[in-house]
Amino acid sequence: MKTTFLVPALLAAALAAPSFAATPEAAAKADKPAAPAKAAKASAKKTSAKKPQPAAKAAAKPQKPGPLADFGAVTPSADVKHVANWVSYTHNAGNRAFVLVDKKSAQVYVFDPKGKLVSNSTSPVLLGLAPGDAVHPVGNKPISKLKEEEKNTPAGKFLAQPGKNNHGANIIWIDYKNSLSMHSMHSVSAAERRGDRMATPDPEDNKISNGCINVPPKFYSSVVWPTVRKYGAYVYVLPETRTPQQQFGSFDVPIG
Repeated sequence: MKTTFLVPALLAAALAAPSFAATPEAAAKADKPAAPAKAAKASAKKTSAKKPQPAAKAAAKPQKPGPLADFGAVTPSADVKHVANWVSYTHNAGNRAFVLVDKKSAQVYVFDPKGKLVSNSTSPVLLGLAPGDAVHPVGNKPISKLKEEEKNTPAGKFLAQPGKNNHGANIIWIDYKNSLSMHSMHSVSAAERRGDRMATPDPEDNKISNGCINVPPKFYSSVVWPTVRKYGAYVYVLPETRTPQQQFGSFDVPIG
């Protein structure tokens, strides 16, 4: 049952009026028209006080293209070179660093915001067990409940988000809502032989994780983590079932 409180009309009006509302006397003065002479004088003063309108601002100049990616002594695949040059030339990562993960060769490349390969080196990585580039909305589904096709590393452009895992270790989230991250490699099961797989030249051996990108501890702690923390970064995971142009809308940039 609701209770109604009766407030006298005058008090209600006073409470409803804002603090800056005019009193009846002030309102009467405000409504009173000014004398013709004064009004003309005020109008002339107001007109003379007007400043000339500034000219319209010139259209913003187009952004100057960035440099081509600098790989140093490293020889990348054609797809990696194409995407790295496009990202650097078009400023696709803004003022952030960018990380390229080539699923076909199971390699990671880390660039600073100026398109220079950090440490002039690259590193092998471990990737998802299943093939495919699709993002599966697994959310927080337990690993034991994942379907085989959901254990892939999806392709795409992801904003890197440094954080901590449940054990307090440094981790870089690339798709937090779907529990996808890049982190230092750790042993899950001796039978998986993750260290051995990382060392072989065959990239097919590197497909063993549940979807996360595993990086050798030394390269992660000395290159990946400090670069992402210093500049912020976007992670570009190159596709394996389509072209980079189809995935990112990239294009060949002028060379030379």
